Amino acid sequence: MLCGLLAAVPAVAGEMSAEEARRFVIGKMFTYTCFEGTRGHGRVHADGSVAGSIQFQGKGQVRYAHLPAGTLKVKGESVCATLRGLPLDPCFNLTKVDNNSFRGAISGLGFAYCEFTRHNGRATVAQSANERAPLGLRPSITAEAQ
Repeated sequence: MLCGLLAAVPAVAGEMSAEEARRFVIGKMFTYTCFEGTRGHGRVHADGSVAGSIQFQGKGQVRYAHLPAGTLKVKGESVCATLRGLPLDPCFNLTKVDNNSFRGAISGLGFAYCEFTRHNGRATVAQSANERAPLGLRPSITAEAQ
């Protein structure tokens, strides 16, 4: 049984082309954990925008994050990011681990990677009981005007 499972892995795992990555990722919810502890969840949209949450180095407050349309782009066979303030557009090596996960590493910097796991439902970031804080809601402008 183990041999059969191992024989099936190469058909699933491996570096993804830009088009394979697009089909695997676009519109789906992923949780992620990076090599230095940063974690969160998010969704990549067809326009190259990204929305989700981030907790830097796995500490402190979980923050909402949104990157605008065109942030992620296909350049040849690479997926690259355009980020304000960076002098260059980093590209990524995307390796499919299994049917629900992949590893994204900055090209040329294999140690700088994040592991992404796809979820069908809502994705959440695990927190300890003392890190949980009540959700603060701001009244809408309509409610304030009344």
